[in-house]
Amino acid sequence: MSAVANRHPGRPVLILDSGVGGLTVLREARVLMPDRRFVYVADDAGFPYGDWEEDALRARLVELFGRLIAEHDPLICVIACNTASTLSLEALRAAYPDMLFVGTVPAIKPAAERTHSRLISVLATPGTVRRQYTRDLIEKWAGRCDVHLVGSVRLAALAETYVRGGFVDEASVRAEIAPCFLNEGERRTDIVVLACTHYPFLVNRMRKTAPWPVDWLDPAEAIARRALSILPVPVEDEAVEPKADTAIFTSGHPDPLIRRLMQGFGLAV
Repeated sequence: MSAVANRHPGRPVLILDSGVGGLTVLREARVLMPDRRFVYVADDAGFPYGDWEEDALRARLVELFGRLIAEHDPLICVIACNTASTLSLEALRAAYPDMLFVGTVPAIKPAAERTHSRLISVLATPGTVRRQYTRDLIEKWAGRCDVHLVGSVRLAALAETYVRGGFVDEASVRAEIAPCFLNEGERRTDIVVLACTHYPFLVNRMRKTAPWPVDWLDPAEAIARRALSILPVPVEDEAVEPKADTAIFTSGHPDPLIRRLMQGFGLAV
């Protein structure tokens, strides 16, 4: 990033997800960066990312970020989605070398550091489970652990339904998380990595329906801390006219309930 770019403290932090999951990251980022302006992008026209062919989704994200960078001139872009990050982060950095990107990857390293039983489950979308990137993280950081990859087809959509209406079928949540829980003699799963930013919205239901207590690892704070750590320091004597945080929907016509949710997060739609 050039020295000129560092002299624009009013430039926003851009956070993108396929839906509402990235709001968990926005919440933590606001705590750590209270003086920053945020643009939240919900790629609802592309939701769910798990249904896309990899090449097509990668191309979509590269094109979409090109438009967003040109329109909003962000200081940094946060990809608050495991599927999008593990698939497209390398391509985005190659396409836009002057932009700072922060991705979201499964929290396998901290899980391996915290586990006592050495039985870890990674709860993710099928795309994240399939990706070689995820397996490389396991090999690099969790070689001494047994890591079980669980690809949930329905959980992200259940989270979207929950934030719209405040209700979710607990039996459906129980069925989606059940494969995470392994009992092998004296050892049983003690950590579940939430490898999708949608999932923390359902963590209370997960706790309620789980067969035994585990540590549910939410990546949101770690993502926000990473963004803060590489954010250029603004010049303090530059006056900036305050602007509201905004939410953008790629469909152009958000669900009224999601619109209200964004407004509840203090985002102008």
